[in-house]
Amino acid sequence: MLLQGRQGLILGVANKRSIAWAIAQSAAREGARLAFTFQGEAVERNVRELAGTLKRSVVLPCDVTDDGQVALLFEKLSREFGRLDFLVHCIAFANRKDLENDFVQTSRDGFRLAHDISAYSLVGLVRAALPLFPSDGASVLAMTYIGSERAIPRYNIMGVAKASLEASIRYLASDLGPRNVRVNGISAGPINTLAARGIPGFTEILHHYRQKAPLRRNIEASEVGDAAAFLLSSYARGITGEILFVDAGYHISGI
Repeated sequence: MLLQGRQGLILGVANKRSIAWAIAQSAAREGARLAFTFQGEAVERNVRELAGTLKRSVVLPCDVTDDGQVALLFEKLSREFGRLDFLVHCIAFANRKDLENDFVQTSRDGFRLAHDISAYSLVGLVRAALPLFPSDGASVLAMTYIGSERAIPRYNIMGVAKASLEASIRYLASDLGPRNVRVNGISAGPINTLAARGIPGFTEILHHYRQKAPLRRNIEASEVGDAAAFLLSSYARGITGEILFVDAGYHISGI
């Protein structure tokens, strides 16, 4: 198994349709022991129910905009796990009005919020996790989307925040390479998750991908999960600073 004996933290599970949960399933199947975070009672119920299906999993609260909560998260993980072999960041947020309105109408507060939660949180989490990463190597993975490179209708500020996230991946990879910490991202095609349904016109996006992607279909969350398991494993030990597209080939199309 690719991740036998490894221990990892996955942030961003909301329900059973979450990409984060698909990654968790693939990682657990490959032998990893996992910890999860939640914010709010409604999400906590879902996360605890799902985590309960996996052996020896841990569920802890964390608001990534609160440095105190981030520090407490890793203090608790240090006691529970002792070490952390990988961290998976599946967190993104923007105000709905900043997705529905024209991009030029983005407010200063909306811009700041989207970048804080969707991009800076990766930096803060990795910094707090460093003492738990073993000297023989660790892996960090974050989720992104092609809206970081192209102007996708109504993706707006989230696309700009994802561009910041991808730049952060590269800078972290450069910074942490000497410590044998790899940092990569997966740019997934559209998947019918709770977060995706908040994007105006999402059904049309799914239809467009089916028509234009070389494989002529949408991807499944499990395909992202399996790609993540590879990147988190020693099979990808020579890969860092990369964005791996899992989108049925859509990103190569001239459209």
